[in-house]
Amino acid sequence: MNDAITKVASAWMNMGQVMLVRGVFASVLIAAIAWHQGALARPAQVLHPKILLRAACEAAATVTFLIALSHLPIANVSAILQALPLAVTMGAAQLFSEPVGWRRWLAIFAGLTGVLIIVRPGGDGFSPYAIVMLVCVFFCASRDLITRLMPLEIPTLLVSTTTALSVTICGAFLVGPMGGWTAMTLRETALMAIGAMLLLVGYQFIIRAMRAGDISFVAPFRYTALLWSLILGFVVFGDIPDLPMIVGATIVVASGLYTLYRERKVGRHRVAAESTQPGMAPDGI
Repeated sequence: MNDAITKVASAWMNMGQVMLVRGVFASVLIAAIAWHQGALARPAQVLHPKILLRAACEAAATVTFLIALSHLPIANVSAILQALPLAVTMGAAQLFSEPVGWRRWLAIFAGLTGVLIIVRPGGDGFSPYAIVMLVCVFFCASRDLITRLMPLEIPTLLVSTTTALSVTICGAFLVGPMGGWTAMTLRETALMAIGAMLLLVGYQFIIRAMRAGDISFVAPFRYTALLWSLILGFVVFGDIPDLPMIVGATIVVASGLYTLYRERKVGRHRVAAESTQPGMAPDGI
């Protein structure tokens, strides 16, 4: 729902302004929760290099995500984003030397093939903004891998507050280069506020699900985002996915689900499942 609102908003304001306005609402909401939970007791922790690097990756991911979202069907954006767990698994194997068996490597390569089918480089349906979305996946994967390196004593809500503020500040700097400020009506401002609240609700629900449920059971539910994107894309924007997009998305989802199945069966290394943690998509919090 937040993505749909953001895509609607892109018709009358640039993405820098979306990041700024939505970010202000999101920052206030998440900071209030963080303060209530006592997560802001040691504000100096925000200067930890890994927190700052994670915030930078989140800001870059948000910029590329919003640019792609404003030019691509919402379902295509969601389908490419479903490759995130595969990218995290591949990155963990390369950077952390985590063992990944041949079955999961095959699933990763199959998923990448599915992404290529969606992107269609050199084909009639190719859009350069699909490449922008792939860059977004790279920054999201980097963010998740950095998250695993952060000290456990740093509260999650402090990290979330820092991230929200960094995205908001980034949006403020981008308003001018992206076309300048557009006057907003009360309706448009309310839409941005609703988008921020939807972000926060989704964020809190993911936290509760991950804490109360088994991660390997919760993780596959991330793929329902693609179903909702298909429905919203058709109902709100009249988008009808073509055959290559459906085939590619099916391969990506099947690869991701198989990777999660293998990780659950191995029971020790769950890097793909861990990418379903809060902040899975670049949403500014």
